[in-house]
Amino acid sequence: MEGFFAFSFVALILTLLSIKINAASAAWMQAHATFYGGSDASETMGGACGYGNLYTDGYGTKTAALSTVLFNNGKSCGGCYHIVCDGRKVPQWCRRGTSIIITATNFCPPNYDLPNDNGGWCNPPRAHFDMSQPAFESIAIYRAGIVPVLYRKVGCMRSGGLRFTINGRDYFELVLVSNVGGAGEVSNVWIKGSKMSKWQVMSRNWGANWQSLTYLNAQSLSFRVQTSNGRTRTAYNVAPSNWRFGQSFKSNVQF
Repeated sequence: MEGFFAFSFVALILTLLSIKINAASAAWMQAHATFYGGSDASETMGGACGYGNLYTDGYGTKTAALSTVLFNNGKSCGGCYHIVCDGRKVPQWCRRGTSIIITATNFCPPNYDLPNDNGGWCNPPRAHFDMSQPAFESIAIYRAGIVPVLYRKVGCMRSGGLRFTINGRDYFELVLVSNVGGAGEVSNVWIKGSKMSKWQVMSRNWGANWQSLTYLNAQSLSFRVQTSNGRTRTAYNVAPSNWRFGQSFKSNVQF
């Protein structure tokens, strides 16, 4: 009888492990990856998400431009993806046992003059990652040029707090929200000047840039940020009352 219970317990554990493994496997999706930006990734700076220097904004060279279906009109900016070269399909081009987590920082535009399977890699409805060259070479061989990959959405790990860069002019604040952990993708932003009684909803201008059409000069500024998974963080008095357009400010809050 004891042997029967021991066998049943082992069988249960194996079943649970099998379910867990299958569930994890189901989370992986198929795509392809290419690379751009040079061996030092210098040409990946800036881009359709609006980030400037990807080092100061917290992302470095582990980045990629997303095809149309993944970019989602900029809503995917800041999101993180776990990517592995699909060695089952092209073992000669994959670096065995490697994977990378990248951040979406740019848009890979479609090229309708070329077919989807021969140059139009970012054409809809393809899921495609145009990775920085250092990121690509960490999982695949340079000479491959393009490789099939498996990917899944994952949480983002960031060092330090949320960052806010304020551009624009009087009555128009364009705020870049960067270095966002957790889900990484920002879905809503609110702003509050020290002379305001209520929080004001900001609207997405483009990429990771959010706008306010209120005169906020000579006020300390607080921000409330919500990510795509519904979590919210509030950074109080991030910018002092003497802030100026073009300045960046680090907060002490993070997801």
